[in-house]
Amino acid sequence: MGFNALNFLAQASGEASHDTFRLVSVLVLSIVLILVLILAFRIQAFVSLLLAAIFVGIASGTMELIEVGDTIKDGMGGALGFIATIIGLGAIFGQMIEHSGGAQSLANGMLKTFGERRANWAMLLTGFLISIPVFLDVGVVILAPIIYALARRSGKSVLVFALPLLAGMAVTHAFVPPTPGPTFVAFALNVPLGYAILWGVVVGLPTALITIPLCRRLGEKFHIKPPSAAEDAEEEPVKAIGLPSVLTILAVLGGPVLIIVIASFVEGSIAARVPEFLATDEGKSLTEGMEKKRSFDSALNELKRQSAVPSQIVLFLGHPIIALLIGTCVAIYVLAMRRGVRGNALMEVATKALGPAGIIILVTGAGGVYKQMLITTKVGDALADILQRSGFGPLILAWVLTTIIRIAQGSATVAMVTGAALISPFLVAGDYSISQLALVTIAIAAGATGFGHVNDSGFWIVNRYFHMTERETLLTWTTLLTVISLVGLGIASLLWMFV
Repeated sequence: MGFNALNFLAQASGEASHDTFRLVSVLVLSIVLILVLILAFRIQAFVSLLLAAIFVGIASGTMELIEVGDTIKDGMGGALGFIATIIGLGAIFGQMIEHSGGAQSLANGMLKTFGERRANWAMLLTGFLISIPVFLDVGVVILAPIIYALARRSGKSVLVFALPLLAGMAVTHAFVPPTPGPTFVAFALNVPLGYAILWGVVVGLPTALITIPLCRRLGEKFHIKPPSAAEDAEEEPVKAIGLPSVLTILAVLGGPVLIIVIASFVEGSIAARVPEFLATDEGKSLTEGMEKKRSFDSALNELKRQSAVPSQIVLFLGHPIIALLIGTCVAIYVLAMRRGVRGNALMEVATKALGPAGIIILVTGAGGVYKQMLITTKVGDALADILQRSGFGPLILAWVLTTIIRIAQGSATVAMVTGAALISPFLVAGDYSISQLALVTIAIAAGATGFGHVNDSGFWIVNRYFHMTERETLLTWTTLLTVISLVGLGIASLLWMFV
């Protein structure tokens, strides 16, 4: 399929050099290698991405053999310097909310605000907010008892309440940093995290809201009974003290996000002065001999250093690492220490979060290696050359590439990491604004969301906790994810026309 696609692109784009086709053939084979290792041999994605990167380095013929190891080191180091810190802090942040019962508190508060007649809206917004720091599968486990209770009280299908919750969680999990997938994509495409968060909400929230009628229709069509109250009680976590207030959870959740977004606006206002600065003697002297991207970054850093003290304080506090560290410390104090979780118990709660985070950190690091290898070997440039000649836009390309990886191997995070690595050389060759690059991150997120089926762990989490057959899960969960993917891409495409 990959070679057929290349042949189609070649015909659409005219003549291309033999070297270009050879390098793109290496790229296609590396993607095939990733999929074969994961699907046929069940090799962990971290190892599969590293092996594919090594294959690109050797087979491309544009890199000395002794340079392969150093490129792996540089790619891993460049990716993990930012990503590992964000994911590690985000995992602890989410664990504090989970352990304190913050998710249940938020769900209860939303239900009280909207009333049980609009419980589907309450569940959707709860899912959208709680999935910012809490992984989707963990959120399902935490909130399933509330879904069961609503279904028992109303006599309706579990899916009437579960599907809106899942829609909100699925959108945030893929569209809004600091969850691992979109965080890596924003890093790979050089999108400031504040812009990625802002555009993720701007596209993601309407996307989730549009699915409400579909959720209602699917919930009424497939009547799934809730488990008995006795079974539910066995799974519901026991809390030693009362739940934290809804306002507390909203403040803890929204604080870091708000600071990051404000800092992005401040940085954007400074960046608007870069062209004027580059025209001055000081700017010319600073950036002499630099390529366009490096000269812009150097000028921006210089203007930041020259900015007023209040602006520098906002930029300091709003750096994603600083903002998330502050948020994590606040969560530790407010949701753990003030509630009696101290000493070894506090250490265990935080340490528990880092186990799953470690795996994700390594996978995203390997994605950084794969991306770096594509850039260093010029394989990415060859792909960008063909794609530019073909006339396809970056949104569609990003969505298609990521969707193929998602359908084939299942993991949304792996799909986003691989999709970002593939599309980034194409974007470097073009002249795109930050807002346009942020919309490309949405297209990648949308591609990684749709068409989830039996090779996705999320499929089986939903299948188990909401007591569906495989057929029912395909007709509800898979359908919902596919609609989210298409609607997200559609909204991003509409916004593209204005930015």
